[in-house]
Amino acid sequence: MSAPTASPSPAPAKTRRVNVRTPEVMERVQAEVETHYRSVLVENLRKAGGVLTVGHTTIRLARDFGFCYGVERAIDLAYAARRVFADRKVYLLGEIIHNPEVNRQLQEMGIISIPISEHEAKLSTLDPDDVVIVPAFGAETRLMNIISERGCSVVDTTCGDVMSVWKRVRGYAKQGFTSIIHGKAEHEETRATSSRAMGDAGDGHFLVVLTLDDVDYVCDYIRKGGNREEFLQRFGKSVSKGFDPDKHLTRVGVANQTTMLKSETEELQRRVQKAVEDRDGAEVAKQNFQVFDTICGATQERQDSLFDMLRKPLDVLLVVGGYNSSNTTHLVEIGEKELPTFFIRTAECLKSFSDIVHFDLHLKAEKTSYSNKLAGNDPVVVGVTAGASCPNNLVEDTIIRVFELRGTPKAEVMAEAERVAAPVE
Repeated sequence: MSAPTASPSPAPAKTRRVNVRTPEVMERVQAEVETHYRSVLVENLRKAGGVLTVGHTTIRLARDFGFCYGVERAIDLAYAARRVFADRKVYLLGEIIHNPEVNRQLQEMGIISIPISEHEAKLSTLDPDDVVIVPAFGAETRLMNIISERGCSVVDTTCGDVMSVWKRVRGYAKQGFTSIIHGKAEHEETRATSSRAMGDAGDGHFLVVLTLDDVDYVCDYIRKGGNREEFLQRFGKSVSKGFDPDKHLTRVGVANQTTMLKSETEELQRRVQKAVEDRDGAEVAKQNFQVFDTICGATQERQDSLFDMLRKPLDVLLVVGGYNSSNTTHLVEIGEKELPTFFIRTAECLKSFSDIVHFDLHLKAEKTSYSNKLAGNDPVVVGVTAGASCPNNLVEDTIIRVFELRGTPKAEVMAEAERVAAPVE
């Protein structure tokens, strides 16, 4: 693993945060966002209970999918920033969310994305006339300090759920607890959370773990110690500077990247708590272990909705979203345990049913596959869901494409969706 910044990161200095959500600006922004991402088809399907059958093809939508409140807010703020600062350079730290279509739209509006690898170098060249958008994942404290030092205006779109996790890990540091963070060490959110786990004084500690194998290794160390150098080599830069497993696993608090698979995070919490209890005894362990539920509510809803959908017969599952979207990836993991599942970025990935371009989580690359279920003329039920960063228009495009490849034109699909959504008189 490589990733979160391991050097001490003091709390960010006061930044020039600006409010761009004025009524006149937001009226324009909301109209523009709706033009880009709204789907009448999806709205009608939701009214109809999420099911549409035309001919031998049935589409079943998950109850909860697509944009969550935090994503909608981040997009609104980014659009508003471009309108308010029309005559100034507006920069974005990486991606506003993990969806290529949304980020493409922002680039076309003239918002300049700074790649993660160039954050520090580029920010150091900005001046007070420049505007910096902080994405929904948040940003590391060292980056916020640079922005403050340069005097830039800041439009902060950090999700409220992410900031709740920051509050937790800061509290751990203040009490002398090490934060064990369940997440992807290179993910922007985990990097930002890790920097807050250093505490306001910069002397706190963190350890990022991803898999249950990682957790079991840590739990063995908690119970009986082990080879310190081997531990540090295994976790590389996924620990804070000066991290010593012989010292810093004595008192631990668990937190997580908000978009992780809920069941895995809960299992991680259980295993770490058990390890501390085995080492210290149940009573003392109460003083040396803390945990709080920090999974994003929208992530939970989308995972729970998919589990509900999988209780009914499905032939194929399509999961739509950006390949680097953590919460979308976990939907794919849930689906592929039950039935043929294709992780597609857009409807363009459905070139034909013998030529489906999709992302393989195990290969960590795109590949092309064939679906005999979709390609035949027999009745087929297709489940569709999407991550919290996927707009409804991409879900609509996917549904239309499935029907078209099955021989039903778009006009007929739209008409039938409107009919089933109409209230019964």
